[in-house]
Amino acid sequence: MKVEVQVPATIANLGPGFDALGLAVRLYNSLTVEIGEEFSVEIRGEGEDDLPRDRTHLAYRAIEAVMKAHGVRVPPIRLCQQNAIPIKRGLGSSASAIVAGLLAGTALAGGRLSKEDLIDLAWRMEGHPDNVTASMLGGLVVSAVEDDRVRWVKVPVDPSLRVILAIPALEVATEEARRVLPESVPFRDAVFNVGRTAMLLAALSAGRMDLLWTATADRLHQVYRLPLVPWLFDVIHAAREAGAFGAVLSGSGPTVAAFAEDRRVGLAMKEAFEARGIHCRVVETEPDFHGARVNVWQGERPEGGERWA
Repeated sequence: MKVEVQVPATIANLGPGFDALGLAVRLYNSLTVEIGEEFSVEIRGEGEDDLPRDRTHLAYRAIEAVMKAHGVRVPPIRLCQQNAIPIKRGLGSSASAIVAGLLAGTALAGGRLSKEDLIDLAWRMEGHPDNVTASMLGGLVVSAVEDDRVRWVKVPVDPSLRVILAIPALEVATEEARRVLPESVPFRDAVFNVGRTAMLLAALSAGRMDLLWTATADRLHQVYRLPLVPWLFDVIHAAREAGAFGAVLSGSGPTVAAFAEDRRVGLAMKEAFEARGIHCRVVETEPDFHGARVNVWQGERPEGGERWA
């Protein structure tokens, strides 16, 4: 038996929607799991020199967790991870590994937990729900935790939306990026973000790109993360000057995501990074509206794909 799972990258927060908003984009990791005679892990692409190849691998831990939930043990498996999502760049690489492992483990267990149960397992492993919900479900997802369960809803997004990612050649660990955040913020800043988050959801749904500079403004996390990403507002300013509709720190960074149609926006962000001596690559993409996909092989042919949207 062989299982293949493809999972999209995600942009969390989108400026003001801290820990609540996630958008899936068309940049993918794939995980292939095959029952064999002995355990092995192969990693290709992003993280191939750094990620563990033992049972501490995040996708394997997710497989183990979901099979335990089904009441079965993990058989000897060969795990191959093909990664296009950069590691520790604020694009949901850990969420993608968790979601891929949970879906692969569910297929191996011969059962199927509900979508809600899988999302709950995913956020408990990840620690926050924004990336895992978007990577599993696709599109723009709003999520919140209540009574130890994730509540979520998908929000329609104008299909013409385009996203340009400026991915610098440096890493920011999520744990470090969360440590710099304050325990409390001024009341006026909380009110500011509530209004911007509401406007952002409305603007993305209605295709009101003219509102995105207002709607992506944030006072809860980006300014506090400047010690880790001191060039952030230089890059955002460069994107705006080049014609972007809006630009934000992607997740905990250091990637900057811009909503834009003009390729000059990517070049402008790249130049802003390189003016600080930081190499940067640009990826032009768009929302992924389908989320994670699963194929299962019992023989030579797959039994069909499954869409978690």
